[in-house]
Amino acid sequence: MAGTKALLTLENFINGKFVPCDSYIDSYDPSTGEVYCRVPNSGKEEIQAAVEAARAAFPGWSARSAQERSQVLHRLADLLEKSLEDLAQAESRDQGKTVTLARTLDIPRAVQNFRFFASSILHHTSECTQMDHAGCLHYTVRAPVGIAGLICPWNLPLYLLTWKLAPAIAAGNTVIAKPSELTSVTAWMMCKLLETAGVPPGVVNIVFGTGPRVGEALVSHPEVPLISFTGSQPTAERITQLSAPHCKKLSLELGGKNPAIIFEDANLEECIPTTVKSSFANQGEICLCTSRIFVQKSIYSEFLKKFVEATRMWKVGIPSDPSASMGALISKAHLEKVRSYIKKARAEGARILCGEGVDKLSLPPRNQAGYFMLPTVITDIKDESCCMKEEIFGPVTCVVPFDNEEEVIQRANSVKYGLAATVWSSNVGRVHRVAKKLQSGLVWTNCWLIRELNLPFGGMKSSGIGREGAKDSYEFFTEIKTITIKH
Repeated sequence: MAGTKALLTLENFINGKFVPCDSYIDSYDPSTGEVYCRVPNSGKEEIQAAVEAARAAFPGWSARSAQERSQVLHRLADLLEKSLEDLAQAESRDQGKTVTLARTLDIPRAVQNFRFFASSILHHTSECTQMDHAGCLHYTVRAPVGIAGLICPWNLPLYLLTWKLAPAIAAGNTVIAKPSELTSVTAWMMCKLLETAGVPPGVVNIVFGTGPRVGEALVSHPEVPLISFTGSQPTAERITQLSAPHCKKLSLELGGKNPAIIFEDANLEECIPTTVKSSFANQGEICLCTSRIFVQKSIYSEFLKKFVEATRMWKVGIPSDPSASMGALISKAHLEKVRSYIKKARAEGARILCGEGVDKLSLPPRNQAGYFMLPTVITDIKDESCCMKEEIFGPVTCVVPFDNEEEVIQRANSVKYGLAATVWSSNVGRVHRVAKKLQSGLVWTNCWLIRELNLPFGGMKSSGIGREGAKDSYEFFTEIKTITIKH
């Protein structure tokens, strides 16, 4: 235990101050498997303190004009941007992703989230209608809900925290956020910037710890009327149960089992590199990643050959390696879970064309105990397989052939999830037809992960409840009131 003093030790951020905790959880560096950080193991007491701080801060913050709140968000975006490299390095070490990805995607998007909602909050309008025969004028106003509970996942830690935090405080709410206990560092770093940005004490409170302890305390608290959650379906079910007695507003962004449908007239020169990226970006640990690839039979053999070749070029390396396409998975338990799906596929008679158990992974000695895995392609697998039905959330994708349009739509829709899909075809009519029939909240055609933040984000079926985006987030984080004036 001699090295314990050197460990980074995080503290909760409550009422504008860092507050130590009685007990801590170990956090591991995914690229080495070594403990490098201690995270507070918070519970009901810390949540109660955060609720009291958020309650006290709410009247003053909600009374500020949208312009004043917008200026604070812009200042926070500027401070994050100045800290981009430090944040990218920390996000990479904490989550296992490459520094390159953190530097080009995660942290810039966190900055953009604040800038976007700082702007959008200035452009929402209310409705007004006249009833001359009754001598009445009706109009609507929107008011912040109160204390917003934000529960964020480990795959895109700062990116997804800010995607919730920015609209919540822009609308005038105060916030209690719980990052994942696996990836808490960048949220803690952001707390150091809040005072400088002009965020008053109590407006943003970050309480670290596990779901069963601190998450349940937050969701169960009667003074937190709203919960925004991104994560797994079982956790969402628990949140729904705990919040039901209080009739809380819920936004639940859950998993996906996202199909890519590749028709025979697809441009394979664009399709193959993009589909490799959509399958394996961030180690496949993005809810929007492609994990089922349906390829029309006439091009199936050609696609498979080129796709496997391109996948083998997707370099797995230590996160600091600028030539690495992929880093380490989040934890030992998650790595074992992902590997278990490949074992199940083998047992069912499927073929593993590249990756886990087929190719050799080469790592430096210091990283041998890290949670690395090669991108893996499975074929000769039935639609009923768990690998085709369940969210694996790792660098694993299944490639299967199909005959025609109607068949592939039915097969793509045959899972409980409905978050995202991609369609590859040069036939404009087909693209529109297929996109309309897919049970999916997002459909990309001939591209992947091009986001317009004004537009709704979210899924159908077991992929969640509610939407996030400019208008949708504003509506979620506010309550609408209809006022009638008789004159």
